[in-house]
Amino acid sequence: MRRDRDLDEVLPLRRIAAALALLALPAWGGHQSDPLASRSLGRADAPVVVYEMSDFQCPYCRQFALTVFPTLEREFVHTGKVRFVYVNFPLTAIHRHAVAAAAVAMCAARQNRFWPVHDLLFQRQERWAAQEDPGPYLLALADSAGPDPAELAQCVTSRATEPEIRADAARAARSGAHSTPTFYIEGSLLEGAAPLEAFRQVLDSIYRSKTARIR
Repeated sequence: MRRDRDLDEVLPLRRIAAALALLALPAWGGHQSDPLASRSLGRADAPVVVYEMSDFQCPYCRQFALTVFPTLEREFVHTGKVRFVYVNFPLTAIHRHAVAAAAVAMCAARQNRFWPVHDLLFQRQERWAAQEDPGPYLLALADSAGPDPAELAQCVTSRATEPEIRADAARAARSGAHSTPTFYIEGSLLEGAAPLEAFRQVLDSIYRSKTARIR
């Protein structure tokens, strides 16, 4: 059975060629030229790209999103060093509402509101995850982030983004991910909600290596 990683369990970075599948995420039938843009943060030409394979119902993903990622965003994304991409990897065997949450986020992404909804889903995770039917709450939560309510509701009720979520999950599994969160960083995997300093060391090292080649 798949399981979330303990916060203190961080496996070493290892090279896995299959992770290149994450670079071939499908476009949305002409919605935009860059299929990753609406769920990415940072410059498209940033020297380092990080793919987070994550589950909105995962408590360790929540821990990363609320305690580590804000600093990484400030130090690496806003400074142009890193592009950060969210990849859906719902662990449906243990998180029964993970797909529903991902669907709301991906529908919001079609209106360029993915990241505000991403933040709200993790901030309120304990509330919606405990509900028998979280659908109405998830829609109301997403509405508060600013997308057009009617368009959002139509997208969610038609399950328009579920093929994208399944495709994300399949690519994450092929990359070697078994748990959430898992990070694909320039040819290697980092598993678990690593502490801030571990991310700083990895990202600084890769950034220095890549920019040294450019010079």
